Amino acid sequence: MNELQELLGDVVADVDAVFLFSPTAAFFERFADVTEVSVVVVASENTVGAEEFVGLPIEFIDLEGRVRFGIEGALELGVVEEGDEIVCIADIFGGTTNSVVRVQTDTFSPSGVYDLFTNSRAEPDVVRDVLEVAIELGKKGQKGKPVGALFVVGDAGKVMNKSRPLSYNPFEKSHVHVGDPIVNVMLKEFSRLDGAFIISDSGKIVSAYRYLEPSAEGVDIPKGLGARHMAGGAITRDTNATAIVLSESDGMVRAFKGGELVLEIDPEEY
Repeated sequence: MNELQELLGDVVADVDAVFLFSPTAAFFERFADVTEVSVVVVASENTVGAEEFVGLPIEFIDLEGRVRFGIEGALELGVVEEGDEIVCIADIFGGTTNSVVRVQTDTFSPSGVYDLFTNSRAEPDVVRDVLEVAIELGKKGQKGKPVGALFVVGDAGKVMNKSRPLSYNPFEKSHVHVGDPIVNVMLKEFSRLDGAFIISDSGKIVSAYRYLEPSAEGVDIPKGLGARHMAGGAITRDTNATAIVLSESDGMVRAFKGGELVLEIDPEEY
């Protein structure tokens, strides 16, 4: 037992920060007297009144996704620095805090996932709602069959100027917003047809069936991804929009910002 205690001591020795992922108030209180290192709470809401807090806009199922987001957010906020050693404490099995991981802040190369939510023109809740629509569509498809879809979120005026209609816009003169369950059903239904959905910063559905016409020159997307991903990447380079793409071929959901791939989610594991 002494050897085990020494081993656990090595895990937390000489760290620069402790990251608590969605802690209960009672668990957070156990760190109230810790002053020698930063205690950072990473959660959807700061319900425990933590001084150092990184907001988690979506609930990453995998621990790596949560740790990556927490690190990028803490670096962006200046809570930790490159090369710092941190201990991450999280619940991944449900019910209790049961996982302790020690990593360096430079373990992950910057992905832009934190920037995707916090520095996008679109409101974070809107980006999250569109992601959830894409993920749900990736899980179930359209009438049981895989389907691809492209959602362009934010900077809608400029995006509209860099695209043209492929068909009648069913959302013309409407005032519906993503996140409404009925609207989400409509988005899933219309996803079987060609073209991109254009969504405003506040979540208003501006248009469907848009053919994007940005220049693809110089846009570098991973090999194996097709025209839908190229269009999504290119429109985010030419505008301040975020593109969320559901791939029909591999079922993955990918997000582009600033012309670069910043997030990749497998709907089946979400």
